[in-house]
Amino acid sequence: MAYDEVLADRLRDVLAGEELTEQKMFGGLAFLAGGNTAVAASGQGGLLLRCDPDDTDRLVGEEHVDRFEMRGRQMDGWLRVDGEAVANDEALARWARVGLDYARSLPPKR
Repeated sequence: MAYDEVLADRLRDVLAGEELTEQKMFGGLAFLAGGNTAVAASGQGGLLLRCDPDDTDRLVGEEHVDRFEMRGRQMDGWLRVDGEAVANDEALARWARVGLDYARSLPPKR
């Protein structure tokens, strides 16, 4: 499944003015800050985003939010946010900010 281009455009809108790069990855379109993935329009629908690993348990307690799973392993610090959780731009901006804030807290990649 290709990523949701409408969702990617909405991300561009809510992230306008931020210094980000875009890169296709994980079957979706990722937005990176300093070379670190912040948030992506996922190829499986909804968002894939980074968060502080210490915040993972709290954030997955929210409706329509789960840990990202890769090769059968759930990963702290990575979230899958279903489309229902980002139906409006305010919610989308909130989740994008979670990813952006964490990506910016990491050392830039070269």
